[in-house]
Amino acid sequence: MRTLFIKENDAGQRLDKFLTKTLKTLPLSLMYKQIRTKKIKVNRKRTEPKYVLQAGDTVELFIAEEFFAKNSDNSVLSTLKPNLDIVYEDKNILLVDKRPGLIVHSDDKEDSNTLINHIKAYLFQKGDYCPEDENSFAPALCNRIDRNTGGIVIAAKNAESLRILNQKIKDREITKKYLLAVHGKLDKRNGYFKNYILKDEKTNTVRVYDNRVKNSKTAETKYRVIEEKNGLSLIEAELLTGRTHQIRAQFSYVGHPLLGDGKYGINKNDRKSGYKCQALYSYKLGFDFTTESGILAYLKGKTFEVKKDNIYFLREFD
Repeated sequence: MRTLFIKENDAGQRLDKFLTKTLKTLPLSLMYKQIRTKKIKVNRKRTEPKYVLQAGDTVELFIAEEFFAKNSDNSVLSTLKPNLDIVYEDKNILLVDKRPGLIVHSDDKEDSNTLINHIKAYLFQKGDYCPEDENSFAPALCNRIDRNTGGIVIAAKNAESLRILNQKIKDREITKKYLLAVHGKLDKRNGYFKNYILKDEKTNTVRVYDNRVKNSKTAETKYRVIEEKNGLSLIEAELLTGRTHQIRAQFSYVGHPLLGDGKYGINKNDRKSGYKCQALYSYKLGFDFTTESGILAYLKGKTFEVKKDNIYFLREFD
């Protein structure tokens, strides 16, 4: 029998969700059976999968020891040399300026050199995070940016911050603004796109439609032209929705593909000029909280920006 003590980072989640994170090798069907047959209890009492755990609860598990084996990643976290450009940090969150070319999470091509691993290694090596002290939580990203897009990514250092930030993003209480360079001159210096995006999982691309089609999602973006030079336009865009490739696809759809974007434009000449990825940077983040913000209330009204020197394509407008 094992007893797991519920800490602050475990509280606020359903029992079944907690168990799937904590006991990754325990099959779901077996987990639900063990709960039903009282081989998994909370506070020594029969419970339900949907029970929401509270700090101080105990979870008693009468299951085989093999399911408690942990794949510790301490060796990776101790040997990886963190390479981070930190925009802001406090006890709850970390804002990092992700460089283009770095993937945020692992995929089938890259497992170690990811933004989240660099963040975990950084926190581990400074003593702010130890996997062995946690049942189910690990520092996590609240937003994602494509591999070849740069800009601010939010990391939560604890579960409460993660829950709050995820809800704030859902409720559009966090403003994300991008700088981008597109080919050509737009008809309007200030504009707004509202159309519909349909993702093709096989090609990892999206198509834009003026009218809703089956399985499409609404995509909304505000923009303003900052400068025009040498056949390019420098634009600030604000995402009102967060769809896959939203900015890239929408500007290409109106005939102004991003500089360096080979997926939604023709960038043969851009590559000759040294642009191997799209000129897109998530450069400004605002915490525009309008509702209860809990332990993150101190962030209300604050705005953060990346260093302009990091935005490589701005040289086109010097």
